[in-house]
Amino acid sequence: MTEQQTETAAIGATRKAARTSAEDFRKAAPEAVSQVLQQARSLGLRGAVNARDLGGYRTAGGQVLRPGVALRSDGLNRLTDEDLDLLGALGLRQVVDLRSLDEVREAGPDRVRGLPVAEIAAAELSAAPIIVERTTPDGVTLHHLPVFAADFDIYVALRDALADRSPEKQRALLGDGRAAAMMTGLYRWFVTDRVARERFATVLRLLAAPDGAPLLFHCSAGKDRTGWTAALLLTALGVDRETVFADYLLTNERSAEIVENIVDSFGTRGLMQEPELLLPVFRAERCYLEAAFEEVAAGWADFEAFWQDGLGLDDAVLAGLRANLLAP
Repeated sequence: MTEQQTETAAIGATRKAARTSAEDFRKAAPEAVSQVLQQARSLGLRGAVNARDLGGYRTAGGQVLRPGVALRSDGLNRLTDEDLDLLGALGLRQVVDLRSLDEVREAGPDRVRGLPVAEIAAAELSAAPIIVERTTPDGVTLHHLPVFAADFDIYVALRDALADRSPEKQRALLGDGRAAAMMTGLYRWFVTDRVARERFATVLRLLAAPDGAPLLFHCSAGKDRTGWTAALLLTALGVDRETVFADYLLTNERSAEIVENIVDSFGTRGLMQEPELLLPVFRAERCYLEAAFEEVAAGWADFEAFWQDGLGLDDAVLAGLRANLLAP
């Protein structure tokens, strides 16, 4: 087999794996998946295909999350003017960007209508939390809350591996289960790292504030940091665990096409001989989210104890979330 044939076969295998991941989502926990597909309304943004509304999910107590108040998304740096119109119609009050400085530097700052581009860039090109206040009473406030491990930023590691273009170094970083282990470690770090817990807790406090919603939170792919934030929120409100997982795994269906395109690009541009090595990084896997919940169980007696002692949140924050997000 020639080098070109080998590369073509690798890309084909990666495409199939990406599609299989989306199909697996539909097969898992049918009742929870059915609810997610009915309720997880896409925001219809061309520049953020994983943007969706958490409204519609039912809690154990029978209440339903209100639509249009808690929104999750991938990066807002690729939004079109039409996308900005759609977001404007939602009446957003706050946007939370969980990306790191390096991610923003590489992909670009958020596009948020009504906020000066220079101020957004200055805030998001920072390793520390920064707020860009709304300029009008009905405008949007931007919160940059970067969540990344200073000693090992996965985004930087992947960027460097791709830039090097060495198949041996890429396989050493990602091959033989190392990419999946890297992701599992990341999700455990979400729970064990004090600063990370503080950043996630801040998003929940913002959602619970009297004028906090509608709020949109996002990272780069809308999968990992965004996925854990959504899992925390839904769990706190009493949504059952299978629905929490199904909402998390929906990313695979929403992002399947863009993952295929990225894989194609890495192959045709000669960045990787084995682009399938990146699939564990691109996909949402149940075991990743399970790892985070396992860390919660290992460190605290229950989720309520984690809420109070791990996240530093109290009953007032939970009451604010219920008042803002649940239908009466």
